[in-house]
Amino acid sequence: MVKLMHTLTDHGDDVNCCAFSSSLLATCSLDKTIRLYSLSDFTELPHSPLKFHTYAVHCCCFSPSGHILASCSTDGTTVLWSTQNGQTLAVMEQPGGSPVRVCRFSPDSTCLASGAADGTVVLWNVQSYKLYRCGSVKDGSLMACAFSPNGNLFVTGSSCGDLTVWDDKMRCLHSEKAHDLGITCCDFSSQPVSDGEQGHEFFRLASCGQDCQVKIWVVSFSHVLGFELKHKSTLSGHSAPVLSCAFSHDGQMLVSGSVDKSVMIYDTNTQNVLHTLTQHTSTLLLATGSMDKTVNIWQFDLETHCQARSIEDQLKHFTEDWSEEDVSMWLCAQGLKDLVGIFKMNNIDGKELLSLTKESLADELKIGPGSLIFLCIWFCLFLTLYKWNHTTRGLLCLASWHVFRFIHIVSCVSTPFLFMTTIPLYEFITFCISILQLMKLGLFHLLAIMNNVAMNNLLSFCVSINVHFSWVDN
Repeated sequence: MVKLMHTLTDHGDDVNCCAFSSSLLATCSLDKTIRLYSLSDFTELPHSPLKFHTYAVHCCCFSPSGHILASCSTDGTTVLWSTQNGQTLAVMEQPGGSPVRVCRFSPDSTCLASGAADGTVVLWNVQSYKLYRCGSVKDGSLMACAFSPNGNLFVTGSSCGDLTVWDDKMRCLHSEKAHDLGITCCDFSSQPVSDGEQGHEFFRLASCGQDCQVKIWVVSFSHVLGFELKHKSTLSGHSAPVLSCAFSHDGQMLVSGSVDKSVMIYDTNTQNVLHTLTQHTSTLLLATGSMDKTVNIWQFDLETHCQARSIEDQLKHFTEDWSEEDVSMWLCAQGLKDLVGIFKMNNIDGKELLSLTKESLADELKIGPGSLIFLCIWFCLFLTLYKWNHTTRGLLCLASWHVFRFIHIVSCVSTPFLFMTTIPLYEFITFCISILQLMKLGLFHLLAIMNNVAMNNLLSFCVSINVHFSWVDN
């Protein structure tokens, strides 16, 4: 589904950022240069590298048309380049000369936002190359910036962990603590989502930070309803600070890169992990830049992803979308028919099922410890196994069903005699077979893990810092 296509090794120091246009890839580095590559064969353009900055280049980005490239640096400047010939179009100096950490074009290419270490954020007029508006955050350096797809607002993230929302007139609409220890990156999904009730459209916003987390937000803004920012979910798959995140062009996937040397690809609808890349994996490309001075180009198999999406769409029915009847059918399928009446009497649907606790099951539904343990463990295991491949999932579901069924019966009886008269002989035999199946699967996965560790030790040292998506026409 994901494979490594190419590795670029031209930079002489850490790669800080990667950016895609429809035909080019741009990378920038601590070596003070920006390099341009053709997406057709990943060869470097004749006028690359681009040299002007006197200190490290922190960020680069293309205008929506792809004709202009912006870069910003510790030297306090933001530079605009022509992607056709590499010529310098403008050099814009940050007020106060503070190091510039991030730059982003507005969707209509009329403005460029630049954020600096002293907390100032500037909107530049791209046509006149002059300062349009200027603002600042209370504390910390600006490390991240992203425009909403409609251009009505943009978001900045600071080293203090504050997420600040501005309108196109540089008025601060909202600010709140999003990540402990600081925000490192943020990105808007280009595709709107609907609330499904009143037809209002919202945009997803992803943010990541030094707290090792990726957070998903829902943002809406209109002159009638005003502004609203809601935290939707937190993704905690990384074990070290997350330095970059980016949505795919269609908004269906989110990618994050971390100091733990991994890149994680999530499904934005289910928040499930589709892939974890540990190297430093129409066509979809992913570029990852690293502290090992290299850039890896990955190819994403869309057909396989679409098949995976259909499975994840089915999984959605095992969560909050279940009706009371779906819950009853699930209970019957798991051999818990005796609980159907209790659940129906209490109007337990999918949302209620997910919110059940040990106390509510025991006190309100009067479900005993044995049934409680069996129900909770099996439900969590079932959802977890749904992310695994078909063969492993099927075997583990079958084996673990009998194991947990056996445990359930044992926990519901009070004496050894009652246990022997309660559990059928065939189920005891099946339980023993299930134990053997689980041992066999455990040995298989242990060998697979040992093999993966051995392979990873052969890979070059890499820390995934910046991840960006781009669609490329065949």
